[in-house]
Amino acid sequence: MTNYVIPAAPQVSVPVLGTDARFPVQRIYCVGRNYVEHAQEMGFTGREPPFFFIKPANTVVVVDAGVTATVPYPPLTKDYQHEIELVVCIGKGGKNIAVADAKYHIYGYAVGFDMTRRDLQTEQKKLGRPWCIGKSFDHASPIGPITPAAQVGSLDNAEIFVQVAGKDRQRSTISKLIWNVSEVIAHISNAWELQAGDLIYTGTPAGVAAVAVGDTMHGHVDGLTDIAVKVVA
Repeated sequence: MTNYVIPAAPQVSVPVLGTDARFPVQRIYCVGRNYVEHAQEMGFTGREPPFFFIKPANTVVVVDAGVTATVPYPPLTKDYQHEIELVVCIGKGGKNIAVADAKYHIYGYAVGFDMTRRDLQTEQKKLGRPWCIGKSFDHASPIGPITPAAQVGSLDNAEIFVQVAGKDRQRSTISKLIWNVSEVIAHISNAWELQAGDLIYTGTPAGVAAVAVGDTMHGHVDGLTDIAVKVVA
C-alpha cells in the first residue's frame, strides 16, 4: 500500500448501463464549436479547424438513470449556461490513431452537459487569457450512464436536444457535427496520447442559454439514457 502524505482522492467513475461495473475517468477532452450553427452564434464561420480544451476528472457529476441530479449555481457568474453534448468514452488508448481505426478505441457513449460560466469565459477571451475559469469549475461536467458501443446502433443521425421547463433550448442531430466522432478521436490522438478512461465531449449545437436556480435541464441523445439535472442554490 502506498504511503501518501495526504489522503488520495477517490477514483472518479461513471456507471455502465445495465451492470454493476463502472468506467474509471482519466481526462476530459472537450471539442469547441463543433456544430456549424453554434460556431456561427458565437461569431465564427463554422468551418474553423478543430480545437480542444481539457477539464479535470473531478468536475464530473454522475447522473444515474431515472434520477434528477443537482448542481449548485456556481460562484462568480451571472450567465450560467447549458451545453448538451454526445460524450465518447475511450476504452483503448493510442496515439496518431487513423480515422478508420477510431471506432476500435471507443468503449461506449453517454449524454453529458458541458456547463459554462459564459460571462467569465467571454471576459477572458477579450483579454486574450486562458478561459479555464469559464469551463473547468466544480460540478461542470454532468454525465449520464455509459452505454457500451456494442449495444448502440449508429449515432450518425441521432437527435440531440436539451429542454428546460418542457421547452427546447437546443435541438440538432449528430450528423451536423463539423468534425465527426472518428475525426475528433484522430485529431486528439495526434496532440495527446489517448488513454483508456478518457472522456470526449464532442461539441454542442446552437441554442446555448442561461439557466437559473430551480431550472431542470433534460438532456437527450437518441439511443442513449436521458439525463436530468436541476440547478440549486
